[in-house]
This record gives sequence, C-alpha cells and structure tokens, in this order.
Amino acid sequence: MNGPITELADLPEELTWNFSQVFGDSVEATEDIADADIISAVKFNHSGEYLATGDRGGRVVLFERNRTEVGNAAEYRFFTEFQSHEAEFDYLKSLEIEEKINQIEWLKQCNSSHFLLTTNDKTVKLWKVSDRPIRAEHEPENPSGGAVIPMIRRTNATQPEARCKRTFAHAHAYHINSISVNSDEETFISTDDLRVNLWNLAVTDQSFNIVDIKPENMEELTEVITCSQFHPSHCNIFAYGSSRGSIKLADMRESALCDKHSKQFEVEIDPAKKSFFSEIISSISDVKFSHDGRYIMSRDYLTIKIWDLQMERGPVEEYNVHNYLKPRLCDLYENDSIFDKYEVSWSGDDKQIMTGSYNNLFHVFDRESSRDVILHASRDAIEGPTHVLSPMSIGAPEDNVALSVDNINFQQKIMHAAWHPERQIIALAAVNNLYLFRQ
Repeated sequence: MNGPITELADLPEELTWNFSQVFGDSVEATEDIADADIISAVKFNHSGEYLATGDRGGRVVLFERNRTEVGNAAEYRFFTEFQSHEAEFDYLKSLEIEEKINQIEWLKQCNSSHFLLTTNDKTVKLWKVSDRPIRAEHEPENPSGGAVIPMIRRTNATQPEARCKRTFAHAHAYHINSISVNSDEETFISTDDLRVNLWNLAVTDQSFNIVDIKPENMEELTEVITCSQFHPSHCNIFAYGSSRGSIKLADMRESALCDKHSKQFEVEIDPAKKSFFSEIISSISDVKFSHDGRYIMSRDYLTIKIWDLQMERGPVEEYNVHNYLKPRLCDLYENDSIFDKYEVSWSGDDKQIMTGSYNNLFHVFDRESSRDVILHASRDAIEGPTHVLSPMSIGAPEDNVALSVDNINFQQKIMHAAWHPERQIIALAAVNNLYLFRQ
C-alpha cells in the first residue's frame, strides 16, 4: 500500500474534501471544555436527510439537510434538541449512572415522524420526533366590556417535538457499549461487556439473552465484548467484536443461544512479536458491515481490517492508521490513550472508508487505489474560495513532516464519525464541535 498523500497537488478527486460547516463554540487549546458538551455519538438516518448527535450531557440534537434553493445542498440546519437521558443512581449497587449518550440508531422512516433509539450505560429509549401544531392564545373581541375568556386555537405553524415512546431497562448488569437495529425493523440488540440481548421494539419488559460469555468463575474471564452490529439485509445474522481482537459471526437460526459462533475472523498474534501491549492494541473498537453485506470492517488501535464474510483465514485488506505511534505505546498506556475506542465508517458506495485519530485528524482511504490521506478538522479551512482541506504528514521529529509525533495533542481526538449514505458528506465529532465536510 502506498503511503499517505502529503501534497495538495497530488490529491485525486476522490480524496479531495472541502470544509462545509462547523457547529459548536470555538475553544482555545488552553481552555477547559465542559464535559457535558463533548459529543459522544454521531449518526445519519437512512436517507441522510437528517443527522443526530448525542453528548455526555444526555442531550440529542437533530439537524436537517438544506433542501431549499438557497444555500448549499450539503448544508445542515438545526432541527430540534431534546434531553434523552438524565443522570441516575443505582442504590442497590451504589453506582452512579451517567447520562452520556453511548450510541444512536435511526429506524427507517415510514411516515412523517422520525423514530430513533438512544442509549446510555444502562437504558435504551425509543424516541418519536414529529411536527406538532403550534397553539396560540386568542383573545376574542369584547364590545360589551364584560369578562373575556381567552381561547386556545391551532395555527398552521408547526414545530418538532420529541416524545419518549418506550424505555428498555433493567436488562444489563454491565455498561451498554452498542445497539443495532435489525433489518426487519422489529427487533434490535443491545450489547454490554459480557452479554448481547435481543429486544422487540414493541415489548419493553422482556428481552432474550442471545450471547453470554460470562464464566462461572470471573477469574477465568479472558475477553469482553466491545461492539456488535446486525447484518444490513439478513435479519438472522449479527457480528460482535471482542477485546482479544476477534470478530464472531452468529446466526440466530442455529440456536436460541448464540454462544457458539458460526464464523470467526481473527489475526493470530505472532508469538515472536508478542508484547505487553499486543492484546490491548488488538482490541476491536468498532465493527461495521458494508452496505452490500459482503464485507465486515473492524477497527483496532493501530489498524483497519476488512474481511470477506466467505474467507476466515485472513483480512482481504488492511490499512495502517496509527503506525507512527508504535514507538510511543508505553507513553500512551501511562496516559490511558491506548484504551481509546475509535469508530469507522463506510462510504455510501463502499469504495472508501474513514476513521478518526488524535490532534483532530481523520483518515480517508480509497479502496480501489489503496491511497489514503490524513486531514485536519479545523476552522482554518473556512478561509479561502474553495475551502479545500490540505493533506497532513506525521512522523518522527527528525523527519520532514507537517506534524511531529511529539506535538500531537492527545486530548483532541475524533472518535465518532459518520458518512452520508448517498452523498459525499462526512460528519465528525471533534470534542465539542461537529464538523461537516463535502466533496
């Protein structure tokens, strides 16, 4: 594979990105950012016309794509905002439950209303967002001068309103790390460190445990589940990743309890190269099926791997993301950065992939040419007539690079990102800012 493109003149059209928008307050590097304002989830709906973000304060903000003739078609505008989760306290376990939104999943739109699932560490909620007519107070005329009773009447104006329709709770002993809606649009899975539960969207008081890796003796625990996702078209198939670097494909037709996987995708660690950090950096932080359902993509700390579902012996593609951080693993372990979990996204046509990095950088890889580019999400690209993002180069201090490894800001990181399902638009969460880029 060729190295990252470092010159603007060398950028091919498919890897050229332009600044489009940014939401959120500009914060200086020395300023502290309120923890509640940090974005923790980003998701386009199935058409890409709407974009949802969740933050550590339990809020969900929805944006709507501009469909008017005024402005840019890649432009999004504020639609509505609601408080999805509140901080709670589990008195039985003396445990505080954060309001932070861990993941958002849209249901396919079948009428004018929108439905989406949101989850924090313990509770999944189904929200309905719909336009409600605005009622205005009307005071009738009173020629006689007597008492007047104000009247409430409907107007033609509407405003979006979010209502919690169902709450799915009390099913997880450990923190929920992911949720995924099935292609049948009737069921979804919620996953914690040791279990995967299957829910029906119409039933809140019952779920079915379909994966349980908890050993009888917890001292024998060797791995935890880190993420999961349903297949985009086969409602019986789902995949889940583990902290040991394996992806397991399960088929619900085989048995009610899917502890025995039907396929396993894993790169064995070479004993000669094994180190203290080997298992940590091989932990799967995200798995995503391609839109056509043929491939599955995984992200670990250093790489992205793409697997063909028909071939378990090894990945068909592998992309280096954090190669320049290999000599710094000890420092990253000491400051806990090595445990950061990055998401990965497919483009709408599955020809490109994207993931985030430190210093508000993100990587875009073109699968056909095997070329990649490192770009910086910042407000600098607002200036200029084209708003084109310039490629970055990263390396050791003695190398002739734009950014030295010594100067990387490990507090600024793009861990959550999403790609529009039909257009070349990407959304990135950079701490408290939401960036939108377009081609």
